[in-house]
Amino acid sequence: MDKVSFGFEDVAPDEKTRRVGSVFSRVAARYDIMNDFMSAGLHRPWKDMFVRRVRPRAGESILDMAGGTGDIAFRMARHGARVTVSDINEEMLGVGKDRAAKQGLEGLSWIRQNAEELTFGDRHFDAYTIAFGIRNVTHIQKALDEAHRVLKVGGRFFCLEFSTTTWPGFDKIYDAYSMRVVPKIGKIVAQDEDSYRYLVESIRRFPPMAEFKAMIDKAGFVQTKVEPILGGLVAIHSGWKV
Repeated sequence: MDKVSFGFEDVAPDEKTRRVGSVFSRVAARYDIMNDFMSAGLHRPWKDMFVRRVRPRAGESILDMAGGTGDIAFRMARHGARVTVSDINEEMLGVGKDRAAKQGLEGLSWIRQNAEELTFGDRHFDAYTIAFGIRNVTHIQKALDEAHRVLKVGGRFFCLEFSTTTWPGFDKIYDAYSMRVVPKIGKIVAQDEDSYRYLVESIRRFPPMAEFKAMIDKAGFVQTKVEPILGGLVAIHSGWKV
């Protein structure tokens, strides 16, 4: 049987799906505050930058995949886009719905979906976004293929994800911080050291920028490009369906 990565382990595909689900069920309630601690608040301007690149417009239909807690969807909805927020994890969606209600945001659709097997019809959305979620998918290529399928002709794909920084020296500093400090923060803030150790390890196992871009190309997207942030610590990947 083929193996896939779960952090630094290689496990059966169904085992990864089960374990990832368990991780996000455990961290859902404190996911957003942990993002602030882990990134020193930088995830907020990264997400702002990401949405500026997406350029959501009033009336268009956007699928925000792995969008559970709503951070990206809320930003796009404020531009008037009709956003469908999808996530494989019900607990994450529950957190997002609660946050939307507290902020008085309406017009968002919430639906549990597996990124590898979307139930939407062909050529359904104007744009597809996924932020800090693709690395947790069991079969990444399947998810990219599905993203291409559900987009309309002329639709755009945008992905925000951690990658591997190419800045000399900074990579060692970040590696030490993420591997040694982040799990300890997870233990203190979220009472869950193991889940945050996995989340850090999953970044290490994610394909480098050029390799991931090639996967997006393989799914059928054109004019694909990569925009590195902090030398590639984080990257915005994009492409078009024609």
